[in-house]
Amino acid sequence: MSLKKRIIPCLDIKDGRTVKGINFVGLRDAGDPVELAKQYAAQGADELCFLDITATIEKRDTLVPLVREIAAVLNIPFTVGGGINDVALAKEIIKAGADKIAINSAAVKRPELISELAAELGSQCIVVAVDTKHSQESEDLADSKRKPSESTPTDFRLRGNKVYVAGGRVETELETISWCQEIERLGAGEILLTSMDHDGTKNGFALELTDAISRKLSIPIIASGGGGTSAHFADLFKDTEASAGLAASIFHFGELPVPELKKQLAAAGVAVRN
Repeated sequence: MSLKKRIIPCLDIKDGRTVKGINFVGLRDAGDPVELAKQYAAQGADELCFLDITATIEKRDTLVPLVREIAAVLNIPFTVGGGINDVALAKEIIKAGADKIAINSAAVKRPELISELAAELGSQCIVVAVDTKHSQESEDLADSKRKPSESTPTDFRLRGNKVYVAGGRVETELETISWCQEIERLGAGEILLTSMDHDGTKNGFALELTDAISRKLSIPIIASGGGGTSAHFADLFKDTEASAGLAASIFHFGELPVPELKKQLAAAGVAVRN
């Protein structure tokens, strides 16, 4: 029997405030993170994700005092990411009240950090965030090298997805599926997969890519980017092996409260936590 699916609101933090944009740009204020955290815990969110989205760009540590303040009002698991690039800071954030830490740019820069964190804190505490965007140039290049017997066209089309770092500002040479497989091998306990193409659009999740990754890996995949209706979440959970759906704006702006989303998912036959 499969585990019940998780619903996770995400707090993207900039200058101590919750913000939300579209395709990683055009940020607008979405409220006080402490008040939102308290609200989501009361509504029955399964977990909460806090991402200090400019920590890496500004070359500073995550806002530890804010982590401590948010953790004080929560009774649900709490993941924190942004600017974490060594074991010492990760331990400080866990000490401040986080249940898990999320890394992204630092993992791409130095992949062995994943193993170091897992050894020190346990794999269950380590989430690697993967920001991915489709590149037509990369897809065309992969397709030009494809041998008819080597793989399916879908596999090659998905090779057009590249990993981005620095808050989605910098494209890397990493191919998304291969990087996710490497993340699992290095000992991470979970992957937060964000489709930059779908982010903030509320047009649905990146089902094809999420499905491919969630079926290839044995660790849980949190899907992010594009959730706008309960039908989008239902499609995610029915058409992929993702274990959780993460969203921001639909929750922050009251478009689809967590209790209503869970009610509609249950009616659609999706097993969710009460």
